[in-house]
Amino acid sequence: MSASLVNDAAEAKAAPAYLSRPAPGIIAALFCGYLAVGLPLPVIPLFIHDKLGFNNLVVGLAIGIQFLATVLSRGYAGRLTDLKGGKRSALQGAAISMTAGLLYLAAAMPILPPDVSLAILVVGRLIAGLGESLFVTGCVSWSIASVGPQRAGMSMSWTGIAMFAALAIGAPVGMALYQSYGLETAMIACILAPLLAAAIAFRTTSYTSPAGPRLPFYKVIGQIWREGAGLMLQGVGLSGLTAFASLYFAARHWNSAGLVMTAFGIGFIFVRIVFGSLPDRMSGYRIAFWSSVMEAAGQALIWVAPNAWTALAGALVTGLGCALIFPALGVETLKRVPAANRGSAMGAFVAFLDIAYGISGPIAGTIAGQFGYAAVYLFGATCAVAGAALVQTARSSQS
Repeated sequence: MSASLVNDAAEAKAAPAYLSRPAPGIIAALFCGYLAVGLPLPVIPLFIHDKLGFNNLVVGLAIGIQFLATVLSRGYAGRLTDLKGGKRSALQGAAISMTAGLLYLAAAMPILPPDVSLAILVVGRLIAGLGESLFVTGCVSWSIASVGPQRAGMSMSWTGIAMFAALAIGAPVGMALYQSYGLETAMIACILAPLLAAAIAFRTTSYTSPAGPRLPFYKVIGQIWREGAGLMLQGVGLSGLTAFASLYFAARHWNSAGLVMTAFGIGFIFVRIVFGSLPDRMSGYRIAFWSSVMEAAGQALIWVAPNAWTALAGALVTGLGCALIFPALGVETLKRVPAANRGSAMGAFVAFLDIAYGISGPIAGTIAGQFGYAAVYLFGATCAVAGAALVQTARSSQS
């Protein structure tokens, strides 16, 4: 009898106490920290072009170089998360993001020559990429650890909402601060946002992944590349909306270009809130397949749109389609690796989305220059269809 009690007590101690929802502190910290990504997005291009006097190529390189740093540091972020836990990675990422904000602030000093300001800004962007990689990988893995693998899809839905909301809010706030008070104030906000995130994260309970054998990062990539490539192809559609929608609307003499991301966001957040737990209850591959098909339909609708309202409807449908691809393929990604490698798996998985954002913009820009802005959305639809086909091959490889 006593032996049975001892065994029961040991099992209770070993079994993690999972939450029914992702820990609110993790989601709040992710939102605050990711504001540091959204705040400078509309501000830095204006500063480099209008204040420092550099051309559009330099602007594009300065913005895009953050993606390079993020991609290259995903492996380190995943290993740190697996070894030390998501909370440790998130706190380290927040501290590094604050350092990037300090460099942004230094670059804004009016006494510096333009070349020096640009050099400091580029270093800040590289450091921001490292900080984002650690912070996001840590928070996503930490959130999954708080609810357990059975609710990983729901967890990824909520972390995605937090990040998208931070971008949607951070960009206009950053622009308002820049226009009203100057670059220095906007960059101070880039320091305060991760500082607040670190304060919230520090007070939130740690949740760690199970111990066990750990695969090298290149082997993790080899296990999950199909899911990652499916996610990468999904990211092309969103990249086309953020980079070229306003130019597309202007070329067609349509108003309401500012509503494009609003329409996308309505569809995206609606699906995440209402159907966010669906990937935990049915095949993630099936969800990702039909979601990719819907995204392709939305992109095609923008491509053939005869008026602004049709294009906005296409953006809405694109949002509906994009919403569940990340959590659906993310759940299947976690199934392909041992439990002790979940941080590395999520780091590698998200890196594919970084690659999509980093390379699809220049490719779409070339397409727009040759064939017009509408062709950007035909490209997005084609990539979404290719993503749906790839998801089917990934599903077959698992069965």
